[in-house]
Amino acid sequence: MNCMNCSAPLPPNAVVCEYCGSRNDTDLAGVHTYTTHELESGRMCPHCHVALATIDLKIGGKFFIERCEQCLGLFFDPGELEALLEDSVKHVYAVNLEKLANITHAMAGEDQPVSYIKCPVCSKIMNRVNFGARSGVIVDMCKAHGAWLDSGELRRLLEWKKAGGALLHEQRKIEAAKAKEKLEKQKTTDATVFAQLNKPPEWEGGSLFDQVVSWLFF
Repeated sequence: MNCMNCSAPLPPNAVVCEYCGSRNDTDLAGVHTYTTHELESGRMCPHCHVALATIDLKIGGKFFIERCEQCLGLFFDPGELEALLEDSVKHVYAVNLEKLANITHAMAGEDQPVSYIKCPVCSKIMNRVNFGARSGVIVDMCKAHGAWLDSGELRRLLEWKKAGGALLHEQRKIEAAKAKEKLEKQKTTDATVFAQLNKPPEWEGGSLFDQVVSWLFF
């Protein structure tokens, strides 16, 4: 991808041009047509501490999310990020392991300091979660109010999904569920066998006590 200001090539996974210093909107440019609204959300950017702008991505009619006009970070209400990915990347039927490995390797090579940020809604510290378990994109999550993506992270998630990352994640979830079910069945079988092996022996015609009594008195 090239810089939208000077057309110089952007470094991998970067949003700031090394030549002119311009910050590029790599997340929404060329992906969605959107409009900015003068809606007062009262939500603040966790990095810049300025009010977030409300934008409409026009998915299925209206689709409002918040964006910081300074750092270009994005905030999604619960379920909105998944809905955006679903609408943006469709018809993925194969997993490209080589491409996924390259994406993960490129992200792992970034030396970014770990920082915890506050939710734009409730101001509580958000959890850092690896989206899709293995996407390599660390999303800041508030269980109650939604997810924050730093500038450039949405583009990475789109590339991850195009390479079959979401499909691979679902396949592994199914495999894990099957393995768990198999393990539970094996535990039940083992418990049944153990109980049978440790069951007190019974003699034909009655219990051992009855058999001894019959020998003594009859």
